[in-house]
Amino acid sequence: MSSLDSRIVVVGDSIAGCTAVRELRARGHEGSIVMIGADDDGCYAKPPLSKHVLKGEAAAAETWDLSDLDITAIVDPAASLNTARRIVTTTAGIDVPYDALIVATGAVARRIAGPGQAGETVLRTFADVHALRPKLDAARTAIVVGAGFLGMEVASACAARGIAVTVVDVDPPLQRLLGSFLSDAIVARAEAASVQFVRTDAPVALVGEPVTGIEFADTQLTADVVVTCAGDVPQTEWLDGAGIADGIGVGIDYLCATAVPGVFAAGDVAYARAASRRAPFWSNAVAQGKVAAASALGLEPTCAPADDYFWTEVLGLSIKVVGPLPLHGEPIVLEGSMEDGSALLQWNHDDGRTTFVAYGIKKAVGLLRRLARDSAVPTT
Repeated sequence: MSSLDSRIVVVGDSIAGCTAVRELRARGHEGSIVMIGADDDGCYAKPPLSKHVLKGEAAAAETWDLSDLDITAIVDPAASLNTARRIVTTTAGIDVPYDALIVATGAVARRIAGPGQAGETVLRTFADVHALRPKLDAARTAIVVGAGFLGMEVASACAARGIAVTVVDVDPPLQRLLGSFLSDAIVARAEAASVQFVRTDAPVALVGEPVTGIEFADTQLTADVVVTCAGDVPQTEWLDGAGIADGIGVGIDYLCATAVPGVFAAGDVAYARAASRRAPFWSNAVAQGKVAAASALGLEPTCAPADDYFWTEVLGLSIKVVGPLPLHGEPIVLEGSMEDGSALLQWNHDDGRTTFVAYGIKKAVGLLRRLARDSAVPTT
């Protein structure tokens, strides 16, 4: 059996999984493809959930139609993996054999509720958005735990509805990745829209059941809605004992290969072993899905397994970033001005690479990529 006729199983209906399936067919795979998913809403884009769907700009998630690819879809979460027998078993006891396997189970929202405490609100799936929107419709106050990209997008959705929102985190918003320069600008913009920030080094606990607030140190805050945006956790429980997952996720090399022959991984569940950290961005999931598909077929990938691009929207202001993170120090202002909320910024890194940020200014992603490529300084 050639690799183009082999049985390939993709576990996870994430963007990485869907990209992998489409890439398998695009690269000439004629054998069977089985996609094992766990979301009753099917395959859909998750980034727009907090950017558009939560704010009411879109009624539903942007779904992906894979019906033209002749795949077998199983909507039943994977429960275990036997790498010796090359079989994935679902929670319903269905055994699915494979010649090559692509792990793309993504991540789940990190929760901070206490043992047995019910009513925590998170945002990761369309079902989460569907549950949260009615709460925001009736809310006058909100607390967001976490000032990362998701936390700031949820806070923006609250502010757009006229909800008084407080964001709680250890660090200022997005500072860990975007640095103090952009973080300070985001704080100023948010505070002008009546978004408040509270910093604490103490652990944050949820109060009430259902949840009515939070407490940390000697402080307690209450609100009509509390949303936990405390990061995510790679979905690897079903891989226990398989020898490919650890506390970080599923380690992969530049071909998206795991430590087990015939098993590849892509998306939020995976991390580059060379870096020892996950980079759960949409663009990386797409790139890794393509690389994993090519590698599963024994073909040369058409792209690298990492793509330094992401975008977010904070209080109506778009921020597009192309290049490595984190950012340190002040940038070169190439165009516009921060005072006007519209600027093209450049950061030069010690290793010769550059990062370009379109802060509230309309710039095509292709242009930002070209700028980053043309300005990079060769290291050899």
